Amino acid sequence: MTRRTFLAAPALSTAALANQPPKVRLIIHADDVGVSHSTNVACLQMLEKGHVSSASVMMPCAWVAQVADWFQRNQAADLGLHMTLTSEWKTMRWAPVADASKVPGLIDKQGYMWPDVRSVAMNATAAEVETELRAQIARAQRMGIKFTHLDTHMGTVYARPDFFNVYYNLGREFGVPIMVMKPAPEAEKQGSKEIVAFLKTQQDRFAKDKIFVLDTLIPDPVRGAVTLNERRERYVAALEALPPGIHQLILHPAKLDDELRSMTGSAVARDLDFQVFSDPQVHARLTAKGISLAKYRDFIA
Repeated sequence: MTRRTFLAAPALSTAALANQPPKVRLIIHADDVGVSHSTNVACLQMLEKGHVSSASVMMPCAWVAQVADWFQRNQAADLGLHMTLTSEWKTMRWAPVADASKVPGLIDKQGYMWPDVRSVAMNATAAEVETELRAQIARAQRMGIKFTHLDTHMGTVYARPDFFNVYYNLGREFGVPIMVMKPAPEAEKQGSKEIVAFLKTQQDRFAKDKIFVLDTLIPDPVRGAVTLNERRERYVAALEALPPGIHQLILHPAKLDDELRSMTGSAVARDLDFQVFSDPQVHARLTAKGISLAKYRDFIA
């Protein structure tokens, strides 16, 4: 991939924009593309219709070839790499892309990636993490996916500072933004105190390197919402309340079918996310509040 530079978020508030009204810019991001056919059907349709503005693909997973084939016909899509170091589902799992002999600390006794972040942090080295993430990037390149950003499955790259440094340096090496954010009290309330504390130590570094930084990664506003109407209204209320800045909402859309039901206990919630954000009226309500959709591609110079 050709090395590119990316724009820091503060560049959006320069003197050239001083006379413009404050704006809310929102990345609606679909995670876990490639994990299943039902996920691909939902996410790729939403990308095509502009119902999500960005997405990222899990390169170790079984349905990546379908994503790569789709991307050849949709190269303007904002498609990143969902850097994957865990395999959390009980009956549908995946192994590292890298040769197993080179990343033994990333592999459980069954030969798959560990099912949880803690196990990765306790067993893997930063060198193994780098080997695996580079293998995932190389696979994307071989398959013709021109990725626009890097982010992290289950937040695993935030588990240790040396893991984060691998992630951070890969973003700079390949000239794409990585998903990083300002330390927000909302995240701390949701149990991510260690991550918030770590982010507080990194803000000067982000500014010095002029990297793109989200104002907020929106905490889950629909926890406990059961019905479609509940979920829709909670999402819209949370997004309408956003202050000016650049924010990201992470979704896990998928179409409900037997595959999805057998894969995860969150099958119904994933289908509800697909239904909510496939509704043109939801997007009309956001537009009416002055919320404009953004992409990671927007922040590559």
